[in-house]
Amino acid sequence: MRKQSIRALCLIAASLTASVCLNAQVLLANGTLTGSRAGAYKDLSGLHYNLENGVSADLLGGMGSALAYVSGDTFVALPDRGPNATPYNSLLDDTVSYIPRFHTVKLKLQPNAGTGLPFTLTTELNDTTLLFAPFPLRYGSGEGVNAPSGEPKPNRPGRHYFSGRSDNYDPDQNSGDPRDARLDPEGIRVSNDGLTVFVSDEYGPYIYQFLRSTGMRIRSFRLPDELFVANPKPTGDSEMAANTSGRTPNKGMEGLAITPDGKTLVGIMQASLIQDAAEGGSSAKLVRIFTVDVFSGKTKHEYAYLLTSGSGVSEITAINDHEFLVDERDGKGLGDGSKAKIKQIFRIDLESAVDVTGMTGTQAAANAVTKTLVIDVVKVLTANGYSAEQIPAKLEGLTFGPDVQYNGNTLHTLWIANDNDFLQDYGGVAGSNPNQYFVFGVTDSELGAVYVPQKHIKAFEW
Repeated sequence: MRKQSIRALCLIAASLTASVCLNAQVLLANGTLTGSRAGAYKDLSGLHYNLENGVSADLLGGMGSALAYVSGDTFVALPDRGPNATPYNSLLDDTVSYIPRFHTVKLKLQPNAGTGLPFTLTTELNDTTLLFAPFPLRYGSGEGVNAPSGEPKPNRPGRHYFSGRSDNYDPDQNSGDPRDARLDPEGIRVSNDGLTVFVSDEYGPYIYQFLRSTGMRIRSFRLPDELFVANPKPTGDSEMAANTSGRTPNKGMEGLAITPDGKTLVGIMQASLIQDAAEGGSSAKLVRIFTVDVFSGKTKHEYAYLLTSGSGVSEITAINDHEFLVDERDGKGLGDGSKAKIKQIFRIDLESAVDVTGMTGTQAAANAVTKTLVIDVVKVLTANGYSAEQIPAKLEGLTFGPDVQYNGNTLHTLWIANDNDFLQDYGGVAGSNPNQYFVFGVTDSELGAVYVPQKHIKAFEW
């Protein structure tokens, strides 16, 4: 049954670092995006060729790895490194030279005069922007991994495209080399002037800044050395075996937030660093958060977050300049052939949090931020008629959108999107696992904080 009332009952948990808030949020709408004017499951990249695994280079999928609000009914949606759920080459973790990109989408809410959820959601893909550097990048030759070169076919002078191929790196450098072509984008936020986007990645990890109009990289942010692996490898297993510190393979900077004033980026790792996990105990559940000054490019602070019951963190988004929502989840649900269990949104406050720069995992874990459960997504969706098998396994995109009026209340809209791993036809069932958007309505009282929207400069809105 749809939750009509807006109320909250908060209970303090026994944990020293977490409290729980059981809210009666409204599920406002649900929608899907399965194609464009180019066709079903086609994006607008114009790439009319097949990748190494036979999959079309313009396949539309994975759009919920990250989602960011721009203005009006415009959002940007980010796929990750490409369709590597399709078996191809285990020596490359099945990755191919898919070009990372972001999509500009129109997601429009309208009051629903009929039955069902309070609002209808219409979706439209308006543009696809490929990510590239203006100078040469390092690509794998394919030698030793039974593959062709990892360089994307559309490369030309002045346009050197990034790629999802896991061997596109310099083996003589650590994983933080900005000349590496490999990019596994997982977080995206828009600058306040609307002219650029910031993208965080799992391979480096990196934070890059791209022109929104063309996709050209214009800036690389240098992250702390503790995040990099000294010996990058083309598979997760070989990389894990070759390193004793740095980000865990395929679990780099999964989430990215930007403060409302546009001055600070906040990146969060998906899981514990290799050196933290090795300590065991609470350190194995430690996820590190980094704040980066946009103007100087320097890392300002480092904070600790402890996983409650999920296997990792997928996203972080700003409520205001010091409070954030964190998406913690497992990998169960639609697309995994199982029942969804843990998809939870927590609030954290960094204002009085302890800076854990230089601390060991155990020390940092002892100074973790306090977290409050704001939305148990599985409970809200099942209360609205969704079975646990219908809830996507990878709910990864998280952003606030425009406020709406509902039942005489002003609600902030919180949008959650899924990464369907480019497998729209899961289990051979056509259209069974589409790109989806779930829209929740929340109040400040339910957030436990005053929401401050990002201060976009309207003169540059598109």
